[in-house]
Amino acid sequence: MAASTRTLFLSCFHGGGAEVSPHLALRPRYPSMPRRPRPAVVGGDAGERRGSGGDLEASKGAAEKAEEEEEKVAVFEVTGMSCAACAGSVEKAVKRLPGIHDAAVDVLGGRAQVLFYPAFVSEEKIREAIEDIGFEAKLINEEVREKNILVCRLHIKGMTCTSCTNTVESALQAFPGVQRASVALATEEAEIRYDRRIVAANELIQAVEETGFEAVLITTGEDRNRIDLKIDGVLNERLIMILESSIQALPGVEDIKVDTELHKITISYKPDQTGPRDLIEVIESATSGDITASIYPQAEGREHRRYGEIKRYRQSFLWSLIFTIPVFLTSMVFMYIPGLKDGLEKKVVNMMSIGELLRWILSTPVQFIIGHKFYSGAYKAVCHGSPNMDVLIALGTNTAYFYSVYSVLRAATSENYMSTDFFETSSMLISFILLGKYLEILAKGKTSEAIAKLMDLAPETATLLIHDHEGNVVGEKEIDSRLIQKNDVIKVVPGGKVASDGFVIWGQSHVNESMITGESRPVAKRKGDTVIGGTVNENGVLHVRATFVGSESALAQIVRLVESAQMAKAPVQKFADQISRVFVPLVIVLSLLTWLVWFLAGRFHGYPYSWIPSSMDSFQLALQFGISVMVIACPCALGLATPTAVMVATGVGASKGILIKGGQALESAHKVDCIVFDKTGTLTIGKPIVVNTRLLRNMVLREFYDCVAAAEDNSEHPLAKAIVEHAKKLHSEENHIWPEAKDFISVPGHGVKAKINDKVVIVGNKSFMLSSGIDIPMEALEILVEEEEKAQTGIIVAMDQEVVGIVSVSDPIKPNAHEVISYLKSMNVESIMVTGDNWGTANAIGREVGIEKIIAEAKPEQKAEKVKELQLSGKIVAMVGDGINDSPALVSADVGLAIGAGTDVAIEAADIVLMKSNLEDVVTAIDLSRKTFFRIRMNYVWALGYNVIGIPIAAGVLFPSSRFRLPPWVAGAAMAASSVSVVCWSLLLRYYRSPKKFGS
Repeated sequence: MAASTRTLFLSCFHGGGAEVSPHLALRPRYPSMPRRPRPAVVGGDAGERRGSGGDLEASKGAAEKAEEEEEKVAVFEVTGMSCAACAGSVEKAVKRLPGIHDAAVDVLGGRAQVLFYPAFVSEEKIREAIEDIGFEAKLINEEVREKNILVCRLHIKGMTCTSCTNTVESALQAFPGVQRASVALATEEAEIRYDRRIVAANELIQAVEETGFEAVLITTGEDRNRIDLKIDGVLNERLIMILESSIQALPGVEDIKVDTELHKITISYKPDQTGPRDLIEVIESATSGDITASIYPQAEGREHRRYGEIKRYRQSFLWSLIFTIPVFLTSMVFMYIPGLKDGLEKKVVNMMSIGELLRWILSTPVQFIIGHKFYSGAYKAVCHGSPNMDVLIALGTNTAYFYSVYSVLRAATSENYMSTDFFETSSMLISFILLGKYLEILAKGKTSEAIAKLMDLAPETATLLIHDHEGNVVGEKEIDSRLIQKNDVIKVVPGGKVASDGFVIWGQSHVNESMITGESRPVAKRKGDTVIGGTVNENGVLHVRATFVGSESALAQIVRLVESAQMAKAPVQKFADQISRVFVPLVIVLSLLTWLVWFLAGRFHGYPYSWIPSSMDSFQLALQFGISVMVIACPCALGLATPTAVMVATGVGASKGILIKGGQALESAHKVDCIVFDKTGTLTIGKPIVVNTRLLRNMVLREFYDCVAAAEDNSEHPLAKAIVEHAKKLHSEENHIWPEAKDFISVPGHGVKAKINDKVVIVGNKSFMLSSGIDIPMEALEILVEEEEKAQTGIIVAMDQEVVGIVSVSDPIKPNAHEVISYLKSMNVESIMVTGDNWGTANAIGREVGIEKIIAEAKPEQKAEKVKELQLSGKIVAMVGDGINDSPALVSADVGLAIGAGTDVAIEAADIVLMKSNLEDVVTAIDLSRKTFFRIRMNYVWALGYNVIGIPIAAGVLFPSSRFRLPPWVAGAAMAASSVSVVCWSLLLRYYRSPKKFGS
C-alpha cells in the first residue's frame, strides 16, 4: 500500500515515469492566482519614452534585466503534507500572494521552492501563507530559529465590538517576539504566533490585560498532547521532587509543571511512548499511595467560561435592578401620585428634596460599583488610543450622573435654584446595557453549539480489555475515555459508542457512522475494518485496538477544523473593521456637536427657534440629546454582524457533514456560478465493477487476469481496483499472490505499464496505446464504441505490443445526480464535467445526468487549466472531486469541494469537505453559503439601520415638530436591542434546512 501510494503521488507531481528527479522543477503545475508585478521602467521620463523605438526597446530590455536581477529563490521545509492535495494547497496559497513568479512543491521531500520578487513579498510572508493553511514551514537556513516559533491560544473576556478586537490585536502585534496575532470577537479567542526565546505565554496574557481585558490561556502551542492531572493528597517539597523525577523518567515525557495551589500537574508527552494512564500509575506508585491522581476537571473549558460570564452579567443586572427600580419609580411614577409626590418634594437642605437625595444615593452604587467594568475598560482603551463602546457608555452615564450631582449640590446651597437631575438616566442606562449584554451572551453561546454537540459524541467511559502475555483476555476494566492510550484494546458492546479511532481485531457488527460521515445506513464491520470514535455499535460485540487517541482522533480533527473556521474572518468583515476604527471618535464629535447646536439654539430664543419653550433650560435639553446620540451609536452590533453568522453557518454545515474551512470559503461559495465535476467517484459511485471481458487471442481467462491484475495492483485508481477485485474471484484462495511486476510505470489518466512474466503488459485507454506505438485492430475499436454507448469504460490490454483483450468496467451513476444538476441549473449555476475517461463513456454519462459541456481524456493538469480558462472568462468556479487526482483543479478553483473525505479531514486541500460523499451536499453547501450571506447583509442593515435612523432621532430632529425626545435610557435600550437582534438574526440559521428536493 505504501509503495503504491508513493507511486501515485509521484505520478501526480511528475507526470508518470519510473524515475523521479530529486530536484524541484520550477514549472507551472497549477495556475498562478495573483497578477505578476509590473517591471520597473529603467531610465528616462514619460517624454523620453515617447521618443524613438530604439530607446523604447532599450528601456524595455533594461526593465527586463532589472526584473531578472530582482528575482529571488527561497526553499522552505514544509511538514504535515501527506498527499498531492496537500502540496497543491500549499502551492495555491503561495501563488495567491503578490510578487510570486512561480512555485513548486515536492510532497515526498517536504520542500517548497518559490521564485519571487522581494520588492513585493518577503520570505516571512510566504512562510505565513503556508502556515495559514495548516502546515509548518521553515526557511531552510532558518531551521534553528523556526523551532522556537510557537502558536498559543487565549480566551479573552470583555470584548464588545470590533474596536476591542483591533485594540487587542494591535497590542499583541506590537509586543516583541510576536509575529502574528488574530482575535475573533464571536469566539472571544486570540491566536498568537510568537518566538518563545523572546516572549513567554504569560507575557502575552499580561499584554492583553493591559488593554483592559482578561485573558485565560487555552494552550501554549508547545505541544499537542498535554494533560492536566488533579492531585489529591498533601503536597510537600519532598513529594513534589519525587513526582517530578518519577514522571520525567518515563519515556516520551517532555515537560512537567506543578501547581501546588490548584493541586494540578500539567504534563506534556509523546502519545506513541506513554499516555495518561501510565502517568497516573507512576504518580500513585511513586508516592506509595499517599497521592492519588485523576483527570483534572475542565473548569476552564469554553462552556464553563461562558456559563461563568452569563452568571456574572445576570448577577450584575439583578443588583442594578435593585437600585434602579426605586430610582425609576421616584422620578417617573411617584411624582404623579399626590401623597407620594408631596413627600418626595419635601426639602432637606435649602432647595434639595428628599426624592433627589434618594435618587443620588441609589444611583451611586450602580454608577461606580456595578458599572465599574465600563470605567476600567474605558480608561485602558483611551490609554491605548482606541476608544470603544466602554468609552461611550462611561462618557454618557458620567455626564448624566455628574451633571445631576452638580444640580443637586447647587440646590442644597441655594434658596431659589430649582434642580433638575438625570440620575434615572445613568442608572437605567447601565441596567439596560447589562441586560443587553446578558441576552447577547446567551444568544452568542448558541452559535457554538455545533462544537459542543461534536464533543459530546465521545463517550465518557470505555471498557478496557486486559490481556496476558499470550494475548488472551483475562479481565476488563471501566476507565475514563480520556485515559485511553495508543494500542489499547477497547470492548464495544451493542448500543455502545466506539470510544476511540481504531480497527477491529475481533468480532463483527454494524456501526452507525451517520454522526461522523453522514452515512445513513449502518456499515458492516469485521476483523481488520477501521472504526471511528463517537460512532454507535448497532449489534454484535467488537474488540477495537486504539490507533488515534486524543487530539489525533477524527472527532478531534473535525472539532479543530470547525473551531479554526470560526476563528477565521470573512473578507466582508473588513467593512465593519474599517468603520469601527473611526466610529467611536466620530460619535463623540457628533454628540458634542449635537449638544452645542441645541445649547446655542436655546440661547437664540425666538425666530427661527421659537418652538423651544422659554421655560426649558437649553443646557439640559442639549445634554439629553448629546447623551442619547452618544449611547445609541455604540458599534457593538456592527462587529457581531459577520462573525456570528459565520459561526452558526460553519456549525450547521458541520452538523450536516459539510466542513467549511473558514469565512473565505463560505464567502466565495455564495458567488459560484459554474461548477466543474469530476466523473469517477463524484458523479458516479466510485466503485466500478467489471461487467464484461472480450479476448482477442486464444488464452486462458485466469492467466489473462493474472497478468492484468499484477500490473494494476500497484495503482490506486478505482478502475484498477475493480479489475484486481474481479481477478481475485477467479481464484479459490483468499489471498492470491500475483506475479511480480517489474519496471512499473503509471501515467495518470491514461494507464499503467509493467513487465509481468517476461511479458510487457500495457493496460490503459486508446491514447495510451497509440502513444506506446501499439496498433489497435478494427475489432477492438468496434468493441470500444459498443461499450461507450452503454456508458461503460473499455480498458485495452496489450501484451508484447499486441492488443489481446478488452475489459469493460461500469461505474454506476450516483442517485439523484440528474436532480442535482437540474437543481443547480435552477440556481443559475452552470455544470461542466471534466474526466480522464474516453469521450464515448463521458458523453453517455453526461447525457444521463444532464450535463451538456463535457471535457474527456483530460490529465490532472488539464483539469486545472480548464478551471483557469473559466476563471479568466469571468466565472466564479467551484471544482468537485475526490481530492487526489483532482487536486490540481481543486486548488486552482475559487472553491474546492472534496467528495469522499472519510476520516482524513485535516489534510484535505479543498476549501469545503463533503464528508457524506453525497452529491446533493454540493447544492446544500452553495445554498447554505447564499443564505448565510443574506443573513450577513441583513445584519448590516440591522446594525447600520439603528444608527442611521436612531442617531437623527436621538439628536432631536423630531423635536421641533412633535416635541418628541428620545430619553438616553431608551437610547441605551435601543443600542442593546440592536446587538441582540443581530445575534438572533444570525441564530435563525440554526434552523436551516437543505433544499426540499434533497433534504430529509
